[in-house]
Amino acid sequence: MDNREEALAYGLSFPDTYQDAPFRDPNWQLVRYRGNKKAFLWTYERNGQINLNVKAEPERAFFWRDVYSSVIPGYHQNKEHWNTIILDGSIPDRDIRTMIAESYDLISDSPAKRIYEAVKRIPYGRVATYAQIAEAAGDRKMARAVGNALHKNPDPESIPCYRVVNAKGELAGEFAFGGAWKQAELLAAEGIEVVDGRVELEKYQMGNG
Repeated sequence: MDNREEALAYGLSFPDTYQDAPFRDPNWQLVRYRGNKKAFLWTYERNGQINLNVKAEPERAFFWRDVYSSVIPGYHQNKEHWNTIILDGSIPDRDIRTMIAESYDLISDSPAKRIYEAVKRIPYGRVATYAQIAEAAGDRKMARAVGNALHKNPDPESIPCYRVVNAKGELAGEFAFGGAWKQAELLAAEGIEVVDGRVELEKYQMGNG
C-alpha cells in the first residue's frame, strides 16, 4: 500500500463508513464511521509522502512505533492515542491494514462489538441470558441480535458464547461451535450442571448468589 487511493479504498471497505473532506482542502481526505461520524483514517500528503493517521490503544501505538521507523506519533493529534503511518514502502501491506482495522474497531461502536464485550464479562462457572447480555450491551430489546452475533463469534477462544442461555436456562439447539452437546460439555467443564439441556438459572446465573 503506497498511495492514498488504496488506503481510502481499504478504509471504505469497513461497514458503515464514508469519505469526507472537512477542511475544504483536497489534501485532507478522511474516512468516518457513520454511526458516530468519527474519523478513524486520515490521509494527507506531507513532505512529499502520503501519511495516514490512525487511532490506537496506547500500548499498541508504542508497539507499532517500535517496530517501524515510519510509524511516528500522530501528526496534529493526541500523541498517546494516534499514530502517523508514512507510506514510504517500508511497512508491509498486512500491517498497514491491521493498523487501519484497529483504528476502525476503536472508533466504531457497533452493537456486535458491545455484545462481545458483555459476553467476555460473564464469570467462569456462570451463565447469562440473551436478555442479560443485551442489557449489558446497552439495549435489552436486542436479545435476538445477541443470538445472531454469537452465531458469528469471531474469536471463540476469548468470547465464551457457550455461557449464554435462553430465559429458561435452555442451551442453544444450534450452538454455533459444535451443537448443544458441545455447549453442555464446555459448561460442565466449568462445573455448571446441565440437566435435560437446561441450566438452573437460580444457581448458575451471573448476578445470583
